[in-house]
This record gives sequence, C-alpha cells and structure tokens, in this order.
Amino acid sequence: MQRFFDVLFSGLALIVLAPLLLPVMLALRLTGEGEVFYIQQRVGRYGELFGLYKFATMLKESPNIGPGEITVRNDPRILPFGQFLRKTKLNELPQLINILKGDISVVGPRPMVPSTFAHYEENARKELETVRPGLTGIGSIIFRDEERFLDSSEDPHRFYRETIIPYKTEIERWYIQNQSLKLYFKAIFLTAWVVLFPHSTLPRRVLKGLPEAPPELAN
Repeated sequence: MQRFFDVLFSGLALIVLAPLLLPVMLALRLTGEGEVFYIQQRVGRYGELFGLYKFATMLKESPNIGPGEITVRNDPRILPFGQFLRKTKLNELPQLINILKGDISVVGPRPMVPSTFAHYEENARKELETVRPGLTGIGSIIFRDEERFLDSSEDPHRFYRETIIPYKTEIERWYIQNQSLKLYFKAIFLTAWVVLFPHSTLPRRVLKGLPEAPPELAN
C-alpha cells in the first residue's frame, strides 16, 4: 500500500511542481558551474547501490574539498543559489524521480553514501537494508539542522561518527520497527511542518516513544 501512495504522490508532485522545477533548472544552468543535477551513489534496499538525484548546490569537486562528504553550516563549497535551494529543501525535489523508479519511498531512512553506511554496526546495516530509503523520514525530521551540530564541533568528522551516527541508528531502527501507514502520513505532515517552522518541537511531541537524544544533541 505504501508503494501505491509513493507512486501517486510523486507523480502528482512532479506535475504540480513542474512550473517551479523548470525555472530552477534554468537558473542552475545559467549560474554557478552550469550543472543542473548532482547524482550520487547511495545504498538502497537490499544493499544495492543507485544514483540519487538532487539539484546541484555545491562545487563539482566538493567531495574532495574541505570536510568531504559532510556539510557544515556556511560551507564555502555551497554555491549562492545552492544556499537558497538547500534552505528551502528544493534541492531534494529531483528525488521524486527516484521514488517513481522505486529506488526510494516518500518516507524511510535517509539513503546513505557507502562510506557513511560502512560506519553503522552490522546488525543496523542489515535492518536498514530491509526497507526502501526515503525522500524524508524520522531521521531527516529530527536532524533537520544537522549542520548546526557539526559547525559547533571541533572535529566534525569524529562528532558525526561517534555522536550523530549512533543516535541516527536508533531513530531509523525505531522507524523500521514501528512503520505503518499512520506513521507514513505523520512523517509527511511533520516534514512540511518543520520546513515552515524549523524550530518547532512538535515532532517529538507527536512521535511518542522516540529514542531520547544524547546530551550533545538535546538542544
């Protein structure tokens, strides 16, 4: 049933958002480095790799510059128009194509790059591989301001491995163990809510039983 809603919502969204997507694509072609899409290899269901579509928001060589595959606040690799796209989450919209293809769902754990996925414990990796990743999800909602935590850390890579990944693991496993159509629609609603009200505490009030955040991520 979730797959039915995935196809329905993503198909309708592409039709409705076409008047917005086309100008964004034109603006990207005429600014920055002229790249429209950024396609990155991610880990999908059953551990299979697929190309995740995003609008290009960073320099082409970003993975080989500065902090690599993690992004910090005010990251100098982000292009001017890319800042706007990332803040509004418009850069994620090309993933509607991935949903139609069946690579991902509207809701699920965020698809990770292989190097990040490798840092997860083996049991967690096996559990995450049982479901389709998602355009949004509980982890995406809770970590909507992840860059703020990384920016305040002296060693962003270490903080990501030792603090963020363990808690993200708990959250994503919680989703898998509690997934239902009700939670699916809750996640969609909360995603829209936190885009409009990024500092809202509503997600934690709505998502009963969510694993408690460690002190470093509590604020």
